[in-house]
Amino acid sequence: MSDVGSDEFDDERSKLGEYDGDRNGAGERHGVGKAVLPNGDIYQGQYESGRRHGQGTYRFKNGARYVGDYYQNMKHGQGTFSYPDGSKYEGSWVEDLRQGHGFYTYPNGDTYDGEWLHHMRHGQGIYHYHKTGSKYKGSWVNGKMESAGEYIHSNSRYKGNFVNNNPCGPGKYVFDVGCEQHGEYHQAEQGRAEGEWGELASTTVLKWIPKCVTGLTLWTPGEHTSGGEKETASAEN
Repeated sequence: MSDVGSDEFDDERSKLGEYDGDRNGAGERHGVGKAVLPNGDIYQGQYESGRRHGQGTYRFKNGARYVGDYYQNMKHGQGTFSYPDGSKYEGSWVEDLRQGHGFYTYPNGDTYDGEWLHHMRHGQGIYHYHKTGSKYKGSWVNGKMESAGEYIHSNSRYKGNFVNNNPCGPGKYVFDVGCEQHGEYHQAEQGRAEGEWGELASTTVLKWIPKCVTGLTLWTPGEHTSGGEKETASAEN
């Protein structure tokens, strides 16, 4: 759904909307007022020279609601948007788009706390999976897990690099018992089939190739296993 909101018509003679509130000397909506828009949406808050500007509450007739800052008719600043499906975004907006830092609660209970750009997860952030309790903490690019990150589970965590939402390349599993398993993830396509719209679609299969098991070590994504690490066990394909 669109969360932009409707334009307002200030020509009351057209009977395309109603407004009750302050006006300036030019007759424009200015100050505090309430508008019932032609499509049934309702805005109540501050205006400046005929535009929503400042603090306000915009109620969509489908049940959605935005409470926060406006600038020249656009959501801009800090605000909370509640969607009809039960999801909610609380955070920064730039020209009607989620941008900056924000917290999003999804309909299934998952949450994302981090940076946004042009309505998408972008930058550093933490995604919490409600059903399993696991988390992804790391880098995002255009809504997808990319570059350095880690999956955090109840008794272990995986640290490595990610490509297109999947782990890829060197990484390691760190277990709460005090050991690590180093290895690499390889991505491979398995089969190609015709999709819903006639296009060819492929399925990506992840394969973990273990290298060795060590005690806890210092490691950053992108590094290969160092020969100076103390190897306590080995694993083969």
